[in-house]
Order: sequence, then C-alpha cells, then structure tokens
Amino acid sequence: EACYRPGIDTIFMPPFERFVDAASYYSCLGHEAAHATGARHRLDRDLSGRFGSTKYAMDEVVCELTSSFVMADLGLAHRPRSEHAAYIASWLEVLKADPRAIFTAASKAQQASDWMHAQQPAAAAIAA
Repeated sequence: EACYRPGIDTIFMPPFERFVDAASYYSCLGHEAAHATGARHRLDRDLSGRFGSTKYAMDEVVCELTSSFVMADLGLAHRPRSEHAAYIASWLEVLKADPRAIFTAASKAQQASDWMHAQQPAAAAIAA
C-alpha cells in the first residue's frame, strides 16, 4: 500500500508492476510525495489528522491536487484510482463545512507543486 509515514519521513510504494501503467504509478507517487512536502522541515502543513477527520480530508485534497498539478506540468495524463471515490466523499464534507476550503487546498497544492519543482536540478539551474 502506498503511504507517507511522517514519523520516519518515508514514502512507501507498491512495486511498479502492480500499477496499470506508468502514469498511474507516478500519479500515486506524486500524491505521496505531496504528503511529504507537508513535513515540518519542508512546508510545515498540519499532518496530525487521523483517517476520517477533517484535517486528514483536507490534506488528501491538497495532495491529490498537487499530484494533478505535477502530472499536468510533466504532460502526463493519469486515470482515476479506486480510492478517489472515498477521497471525494470526504472532500464533500469539508467543502460543505467551508465552501472556501477548495481555494485553501489549491493554494497549498500550488505551494507543494512549486516546492517539488524547485528540488529538481534543472529548475535550480534555471532559477540561478
């Protein structure tokens, strides 16, 4: 199972061959990497939410948007994954409670996407 474990600051991914295609693997990896950007020593998002909580749902929105932004920047199309339905259900609860939450999530996702791009050697060379 793919996951990011904040306590040990590590991303775990299933083997590449378990995904239907390369884009699905990289989309999932992008999602988990987006969780990792929230670590205190990176972008310092609140990662304390447990599965099913509003905080958890909000970070899932951020991570899914981040993955989509990065995939789009790379010109890679990806298919929805099976867990998207569960994510969407939790997002709807967040959005009902705060209609502006999507703007907050999109802003945090853009920050995460920008941070990921800034870590690439080519991006660092261009910026210099």
